[in-house]
Amino acid sequence: MLKGKKILVTGGTGQVARPVAEALAEHNDVWCLGRFGTPGVERELRERSITTWHWDMADASGGALKGVPEDFTHVIHSAVLRGDDGDCNASAEINSVATGRLMNHCRSAESFLYVSTGALYARQTLDHAYTETDPVDAVADWLPAYPVGKLATEGAVRAFARVLGLPTTIARLNIAYGPGGYGGVPMLYFKRMLAGQEIPVPLEGQNWFSPLHTDDLVAQVPRLWEAAAVPALLVNWGGDEAVGVTDCVRYLSELTGVPAKPAPSAVTRETYRFDPTLRRTLTGPCTVSWRDGVRDTLQAHFPEHVRRATHV
Repeated sequence: MLKGKKILVTGGTGQVARPVAEALAEHNDVWCLGRFGTPGVERELRERSITTWHWDMADASGGALKGVPEDFTHVIHSAVLRGDDGDCNASAEINSVATGRLMNHCRSAESFLYVSTGALYARQTLDHAYTETDPVDAVADWLPAYPVGKLATEGAVRAFARVLGLPTTIARLNIAYGPGGYGGVPMLYFKRMLAGQEIPVPLEGQNWFSPLHTDDLVAQVPRLWEAAAVPALLVNWGGDEAVGVTDCVRYLSELTGVPAKPAPSAVTRETYRFDPTLRRTLTGPCTVSWRDGVRDTLQAHFPEHVRRATHV
């Protein structure tokens, strides 16, 4: 872990950046930028000695960063306007412009880490292990504007890294999960199971993903900062293990006894399996197996549903 650094975190209330901010705050000066819409979360961050600053990415005036220090040594930018309304133009405009302004503001930093997404890869077979050189198309039926905004922002990040000479890493995130936050996608599936709702699965086969436990995610951030370069380095950021979504749901059922209801559908939440080779050369291997991680996450969020004796 880094010590004695001045670190800027955006999206600091989310599943990715909050555990990073809290872990680094023990030995560093950490600032979190965000809207802090969830009641109590800003107070909780401040109690961890984290400085908070209200920042709206959609602020067209560009004044949202006025008053924010410019002497940060490291930045992790995970804040995003998801584009839930489906407006791809707005998603591209707001995300890319806000990111460009942020990079310019922090142009003297030692390293800038942009958290992108694997959802922008052009879909191949369900079990294809995507590499950083695979083609992209930013098409996602389940949330159309999200990958469009991410791809547009990657373009801005590449440009500003070169123009500013700012060492940068673009990390295309897979699915982050863990005891903190809302638990990640596995817990969203479990909530559907508790509600007796169906879980859409492909008509044939199953979706695959490379889940990344937040313990590993936090440990890998300093390594991704170390790897930052000009031009920007691109790396897939996921776990070492490929996991089938249907297998994960069945495991949740095994741990709890709550039945799962897979429902074949033409439209599902698309997930992607990553080839971890490049990331492993930068960060080393992951330390949390997906089964242990899912069980611990379930125990943290739904302890009343976890069977006392589980043999796995």
